[in-house]
Amino acid sequence: MLGYFAAFISIFIWGITFVSTKVLLIDFSPMEILFLRYIIAYVSLWILYPRTIKLTPKENISVAKQEIYFAFAGLTGVFLYQLLENIAINISTASNVSIIVATAPIFTGLGVHLFLKHELKKLTPFFFLGFICAIIGIAFVSFNGTVVLKLNPLGDGLALISAIMWAIYSIIMSKINSLGYPTLGATRKIFGYSILLMIPVSFFLGMDYSPEVNIARFSKPMNWINLIFLGVGASALCFSAWAKALKILGVVKTSVYIYLIPVITLFFAAIILHEKITLMALIGTGLTILGLLLSEKK
Repeated sequence: MLGYFAAFISIFIWGITFVSTKVLLIDFSPMEILFLRYIIAYVSLWILYPRTIKLTPKENISVAKQEIYFAFAGLTGVFLYQLLENIAINISTASNVSIIVATAPIFTGLGVHLFLKHELKKLTPFFFLGFICAIIGIAFVSFNGTVVLKLNPLGDGLALISAIMWAIYSIIMSKINSLGYPTLGATRKIFGYSILLMIPVSFFLGMDYSPEVNIARFSKPMNWINLIFLGVGASALCFSAWAKALKILGVVKTSVYIYLIPVITLFFAAIILHEKITLMALIGTGLTILGLLLSEKK
């Protein structure tokens, strides 16, 4: 039950982040939101777990190899996943990106087949049937009554790479969890690597350092509320909870909860942004939940 709760609370909060990010995009660029979000997350994890993780050799896994695991997790699951998704949304349509990114569980399943043999028993025919059902449901939710299919090779391709990055991150996290380090400390270490990777990129992707602009946007309480929500809730809390869920439930069972993100976003966008919910979206919600249940079936 702890594993299911950790997975659901992560997905629930991540579903709201799209709404929160949309509010921040009025005053901040995607790269600025990403960078500030993880700085806040890193600091909050230091407050929650004010101890340094000391890596030690584990069953033929050297300290150097463990450092590579943490760095690669920061590169794939935090930096590239978020950055590519943000760029894809700016190039392609939000509907296309939400559907394509939701294919992450199938790439996770394929990765498990290649690298995590102990999880293969969880890849049943129901997993693939649930994937098909959920993707159809997510398509209904994403279009929400406005069926405009417009392919964009570059944007859609970046969204697909983003989904693959999340799958790689989930598999790496399975390796990191097996090392036995505290979840909060391990998550903070991953964020540390992701921030180091963001610093050089931030000089080329829309960071505004002018005092006048920063005084204006940082003087708005709503911006601080959303940044703290993204940093503390959606990053520090959710990534730690997701790591816990991966440890308890395994990579495959946890990954399928990603299907619910567009559904949660839909309903909070209706509540906060007053966006319309159509019959197509409600049917899609039902299909998505059915797909999740089928994927979890033995």
